[in-house]
Amino acid sequence: MDLSTYTLPELRRLQAKVESEIRRRSDVTRRNLIKRMQKMAADEGLSLDDLLEASAPASAEPKPAAKRGRRAGSKAAKPAPVIKYRNPANPDQGWSGRGRKPQWALDWIAQGKSLDELAA
Repeated sequence: MDLSTYTLPELRRLQAKVESEIRRRSDVTRRNLIKRMQKMAADEGLSLDDLLEASAPASAEPKPAAKRGRRAGSKAAKPAPVIKYRNPANPDQGWSGRGRKPQWALDWIAQGKSLDELAA
């Protein structure tokens, strides 16, 4: 096909037709494939949903949530760090041993005491 003979408006019309045909064929192919997969599952006494649930990892999000995409600011929940050291003056205060030392731990060390004594 020699496209050099087409004008720009003709090429754009052709492009729109091609994109439309690609979408149509993709949709038809997808529907036909789903029907074939449903038939194969039914032949084995299962539904397509049964197969999809069984093949999804236990930790994976359900399909509808994955289609919506991530919301701004949402991140996967990280487990809380394990508290390794506790403030003897206030047991509600703890430190995991990562990041900056809290002031109460710095004060404790400044008194010449070992951080190991604060182990939770």
